[in-house]
Amino acid sequence: MADTQIFPRFAGKTVLVTGAGTGFGAEIAVRAAQEGAQVAVHYNSSRAGAEKTLERIREAGSDGILVQANIGSWDQIKAMADAVWEAFGTLDVLVNNVGDVSSEQMSWRELTQESLDAVIDIDVKGTLLMTHEFGERMLEQGHGNIVNVGSTVIVRGSPRAPQYAAAKYGILGITKSYAKAFAPAVRVNTFAPGFMETERLLQREDWKSGRREVLISQTPMGHIPPPEFVAGTCLWLATDEAAHLTGGYMLADGGFNMVGA
Repeated sequence: MADTQIFPRFAGKTVLVTGAGTGFGAEIAVRAAQEGAQVAVHYNSSRAGAEKTLERIREAGSDGILVQANIGSWDQIKAMADAVWEAFGTLDVLVNNVGDVSSEQMSWRELTQESLDAVIDIDVKGTLLMTHEFGERMLEQGHGNIVNVGSTVIVRGSPRAPQYAAAKYGILGITKSYAKAFAPAVRVNTFAPGFMETERLLQREDWKSGRREVLISQTPMGHIPPPEFVAGTCLWLATDEAAHLTGGYMLADGGFNMVGA
């Protein structure tokens, strides 16, 4: 993978990334800081990870704040929004990254009521409530961008965890609905990364027992990247270059799916 040059696409901007204490969220937050943004780092339980992300943001020459909330709770989302606007005075970009992927589940037969409820509460209800609350405030200020992190799982489904595929498909409905509701002042899009070698994925039993090699053999680009490799692609949806793109679904999976129109 070649080194990429980083441009200050978010100089003077403010960005909130949910689930930014670990994995893809942390890399999106750091990349936004490298591109000039002040960043609000959201976490629910992984405060230590969020603090580490904030340290990396400061090492990148920017600054930010920590915000904590369970995004299954509208009241906690409202309180987080209050904290972000109090600290920054505005919010230019929201990246709804946080999500439950039921990573411990290896078969549809292992579905439980609890795992179904957890995924729907976070991935569907949480994404909808975040988009609703923050989008409404962005609309009031007259500008903003929302990027919902989806998944390529909607293309092929998931015999491993059907509730995960269902929830990610739900995000498309949320994205399209609010894209229409908030246009033209606020754009809403879905970014769908393919497999990324996060710590969570590296620990999954199926990943350690041959699935990684199978997927690489089916991926034209020939590798499964670390999350930082596609963080800039995710943020592109919130740049002026994407000014005429709303309600969209963009994949970055190394050519694995090559979805048609």
